[in-house]
Amino acid sequence: MPMSSPSTAGPRLDQPPPAHARARLPDAFGRRFMLFGDAEEEFDWGKPFSRDATSTQAILRLPEANRRFTARGVTPTYMVDYPVVANPGSAAAIRAMVEAGECDVGTQLHPWVTPPFTEAVTGPNSFTGNLPVALQRAKLDALTEQIELATGVRPIVYRAGRYGIGASTATLLHEAGYRMDVSVRALFDYTAQQGPDFSRHPIWPWWVGERGAGLLEVPLTAAYVGALRRWPDLHRVAALRGPLATTGLLNRVALTPEGTPLAEAEAAIRRLLEDGVRLFSLSFHTPSVEIGHTPYVRDAADLAGFWRWWDGIFNLFAREGVLSARVGDVLDAAS
Repeated sequence: MPMSSPSTAGPRLDQPPPAHARARLPDAFGRRFMLFGDAEEEFDWGKPFSRDATSTQAILRLPEANRRFTARGVTPTYMVDYPVVANPGSAAAIRAMVEAGECDVGTQLHPWVTPPFTEAVTGPNSFTGNLPVALQRAKLDALTEQIELATGVRPIVYRAGRYGIGASTATLLHEAGYRMDVSVRALFDYTAQQGPDFSRHPIWPWWVGERGAGLLEVPLTAAYVGALRRWPDLHRVAALRGPLATTGLLNRVALTPEGTPLAEAEAAIRRLLEDGVRLFSLSFHTPSVEIGHTPYVRDAADLAGFWRWWDGIFNLFAREGVLSARVGDVLDAAS
């Protein structure tokens, strides 16, 4: 199926925002962090996408894992995709946590496993924003309705699987009643895979559309660290990335336990706090709570390291007075 041609109508998420769109958080909000878990099916990350890979067994381990977050005063938002809420067992596990107030629920759209299935399963089509707008809308509606049916909650926060937003994403989300998007992975570029380019997007939240009544974008937090961090364009030169990171002159650090060493994440958070950052967005994939589903947790040692990472980050935030926030908290503050 051919990719849709870009639409210039309406507000855009796939382009960096103007400075005046920045959301202003009141002083009383303090410094906060949000935790998002991409709740999804298990699949082999090294193989092509498949509509047949829809097992959600790892979700059954999520309530136990989630208690480690709630014990630290953190209420995650789980961004659930279609297989999670279409499978009775995993849907029940998510609903039980929602009803107990142990998590919030949002939407994560993996187009290759979300009906209607009219497009070819290809790399470019794994980015929802590349699909025809009518098909994007149909998949978003199907997933939103299935989440509400399975959990009893109509989601208001959205993440595109693979961060695959497009020119029409903001308009479609607004039409469907969403109030927050968390798809932007600041400082990353996926154009080599025919995905979006976020390399020049900021890490601060901003309004897409009318301030206070439009869509609030809260990007995933990342930072450049090192002596050359004021020259991020150097990192965009592929041949320089390895040497710059190895020497510590310039390194891009994402706030996730998946691929980011704890020491690097801690250094990035300290740097961002020094820069005045007041809202952090962290993430992980829920299959990582069980051994064998992601490249990041292949054995017991990896799983232990996964939890050490979170303990270290939560301890750092506690020392710095950075508190946990939920989606509603941020929307209320920004509005």
